[in-house]
Amino acid sequence: MRFTDQHGYFVSEASVYRLLKAQDLIASPAFIVVRASDEFKDKTTAPNPLWQTDFTYLKVIGWGWFYLSTVLDDFSRYILAWKLCTSMKAEDVTETLELALQASGLEQVEVKHKPRLLSDNGSSYISSDLASWLEGKGMSHVRGAPYHPMTQGKIECWHQTLKNRILLENYFLPGDLEAQIEAFVVYYNRRRYHESLDNLTPADAYFGRGEAILKEREWIKRQTIQTRRLQHQTQAA
Repeated sequence: MRFTDQHGYFVSEASVYRLLKAQDLIASPAFIVVRASDEFKDKTTAPNPLWQTDFTYLKVIGWGWFYLSTVLDDFSRYILAWKLCTSMKAEDVTETLELALQASGLEQVEVKHKPRLLSDNGSSYISSDLASWLEGKGMSHVRGAPYHPMTQGKIECWHQTLKNRILLENYFLPGDLEAQIEAFVVYYNRRRYHESLDNLTPADAYFGRGEAILKEREWIKRQTIQTRRLQHQTQAA
């Protein structure tokens, strides 16, 4: 899809795979793949009705463990906000949610319904402080079933995707780790295609560019096939 988007010419995935396979360039991934099966049962159809949030942990040598708090839009998988924390308290969650509200623009405009928050049952998510904060923001909260983390499958996939890249290096300063996370979030949101999003990026899906991009790709595909047919007819004549 990147080739089609950048060069305006269609090449099928099957052809790419066949050529790479012939050159022995297809290798099994040396990382863990998590599938977002058993997703939240009420699937979203637009950005912002449902946000997923969770913590994961990353180590800085000589400093110890840090905790990454993330807010992800359920529909588009777009990373709205993240924060590297030294704890996993309710205030870390609310600070990340504040960043998400600002990034989404929902803090500046009146909307009929604020996003629902989907989380696990960690202590920071069941605290009365978080409940009071969410009530003040007009946000509802739903939690996944205990011992069933795949309810939050999309953010679990995000964590594993991040770690597959981030953990290739060691970090000796928190600032270095933050810089790598920031760079990867930009790549993930704006450049990394998702098969589950019809090979769009999360930013394409979140900002409503998906339909136009898919139409353009279909037009390029038709034009490419027509050009190939004409070339074949000319060569056969």
